[in-house]
Amino acid sequence: MASLNTLRTKFGIVLSVIIALALLAFILSLKTEMGFTGQDPRVGVIDGEKINYSEYLEEYERVREQNGGQERDEQQSAMLADAAWQRLVAKYVLMPGFDDLGLAFTESERLAMVSGERMSQTFYNAFADPRTGAYDVAAVSEFLSRAESDPQAQQAWAQLNEQARMERRMQKYFWLVRGGAYANSLEAAAGADAANRTFSGEWAGKKYAAVPDSLFTVTNGEVKSYYKEHRKRYRQTPSRTISYVVFEVAPTDEDLAALERKATETGAAFAETDAVRTFVRGDRNGRIDERYLSAAQLPADEAEALLAGRMFGPVLKNNEWTMARVIDSKMISDSLGIRHIVLPYTEEALADSLLTVLRGGAEFAPLAAQYSVYDATAANGGDAGVYPFSAFTGSFAEALAGAKKGDVVKVAAGDAIQLIQVYRADKPVKHVQVASIVYPLEASEATRRTVHGEAGSFMVAAKGSSAQFADAAATAAVTPRIATLAQGDRTVRGLEDSRELVRWACGADKGDVSEIFTVGDDYVIATLTEIDNEQYTPVEKVAAQIRAQLLRDKKYDYIVKELSGATLAEQAESLGTEPAAFEGVTFGSFYLNGAGVEPRLIGAIAATKEQGAVSAPVKGASGVYVFRVDDIATEEKQTSEGEQVRAQAMAESMVQQFVLQAVDQMADIQDLRGKYF
Repeated sequence: MASLNTLRTKFGIVLSVIIALALLAFILSLKTEMGFTGQDPRVGVIDGEKINYSEYLEEYERVREQNGGQERDEQQSAMLADAAWQRLVAKYVLMPGFDDLGLAFTESERLAMVSGERMSQTFYNAFADPRTGAYDVAAVSEFLSRAESDPQAQQAWAQLNEQARMERRMQKYFWLVRGGAYANSLEAAAGADAANRTFSGEWAGKKYAAVPDSLFTVTNGEVKSYYKEHRKRYRQTPSRTISYVVFEVAPTDEDLAALERKATETGAAFAETDAVRTFVRGDRNGRIDERYLSAAQLPADEAEALLAGRMFGPVLKNNEWTMARVIDSKMISDSLGIRHIVLPYTEEALADSLLTVLRGGAEFAPLAAQYSVYDATAANGGDAGVYPFSAFTGSFAEALAGAKKGDVVKVAAGDAIQLIQVYRADKPVKHVQVASIVYPLEASEATRRTVHGEAGSFMVAAKGSSAQFADAAATAAVTPRIATLAQGDRTVRGLEDSRELVRWACGADKGDVSEIFTVGDDYVIATLTEIDNEQYTPVEKVAAQIRAQLLRDKKYDYIVKELSGATLAEQAESLGTEPAAFEGVTFGSFYLNGAGVEPRLIGAIAATKEQGAVSAPVKGASGVYVFRVDDIATEEKQTSEGEQVRAQAMAESMVQQFVLQAVDQMADIQDLRGKYF
């Protein structure tokens, strides 16, 4: 017995140690995965600074809290993620750069922004009066008083000041760079001349496509030489390429038959019940429309049945089994014109006083202008416009259902109280409130399990290599699709809700096969086929493009050698074509009849000074061209002064548009967040 007890005791100790070690390993794995250990994973590099998971996550949470602490959907999550990333770019690139440039932000500037003396968008967004739109200095003082004893307010104030500091220094930087954008007098004169001259004449040419490719040879050496000379054209963003298959989940014939039976059975019970609201709410596909609709607002087939007191359906309509019944009907004005006074929900007493005064005959417009906090209508005497009755729901519909012209009603909803006056009430017509049950044509759970099983079998068969993935796709009769994910992409184009798939691709190794992802209604499995982290697109990927360019170059030389003759007609004949007329061509034209979009040809025509002479050959995008200008008409549409203003504005706009993009390129930013966010 003693030996047994000893064994139990020792075994209990051993088991406890094993469990403790397992738990420790699990916790450590979670910490590593979530980025809170000394091996905090890297999610990017900004100007040589490594950005770790924890730092980015902290910035993301800060941005999220400043935007209400919510992530309603993938689109908003992406916006918050980009905002957090840009703040880190500002921290490691812009702010140090501003320091180097001497772009300071002084205390006097900060105080001028806080006081409203120098307007700041940051402070304005936080402290503008919603009624007047004016910057409210009193609100700033009130906030600062609260911040003396509220740590959260102190933190918010510090963040506002930091954001305002960034805003001001960014403005100074834009002004500094914009000051270097200048349109000189020669540019202005040339631009005005180009805008004021119109050209007419004839052109002739020969398309590259008219010359057989077989006449020329482009060697690999020529391709490599061209690539070497023009390598900067092929700078690229790191990317990953996946091949993926989609197992579509569609309803089978059995599913469709089952849905029809269910709709028929439900329809029969729906028609018999007296408790329509309860019945509809008890069905997960049931819906009660809060609006009251007229016959004109309902589909014709539904209106005919519902307004006659009959049930509509069940009927298959737009890939849905639909049935509906009326739960309430009213004779209501088809449209109402209303004025309103909007008050905070705390102003109940004021609302009641105004209601009494208005019902006593007081004019509505002056009171709306004086008391309504909704500036968009207050300035117009509270006039909100004319609406169909279906625009009103809930307490608004209830209050206005029996309202006549001149009536004033009070509605408390949300965080506001509204006093509403009806100034127009059209002829009453019958309106109905509708309860409906809709069964979409969707796959059953059994079908989903079957398709998921097929996807699982494919996943097992596809593991090992890209060749096995392709063989498995052929066996499963699914067609692989290709997607290239550039660094920073969050979704696969054409696949809704594919964030998890992209996250997997960013962390996978070449040849890996993914798990089964649910994308929309379907299942997706992918394999990573390529990881391209090269700074420039490899020559083999652009060889076909380069080969086509070199082929055009050789065809250009060939066509130019064919050209002969002193006149345009003779040169056209040597090319086997005929001259074609052009007129109304200006420097700003982008299309030439017969030739198409040929900027070089239009530019050469617009640069012509001499009339009647045949031009030198023009190397166009799709052919070789010669032309003769017969007439140059001049009309003063633009002055040099006006052109200088336009050109200056264009130059400044281009600077502001591309300056940050240029800074990002110089900073050599690597965005590696895709694996984690």
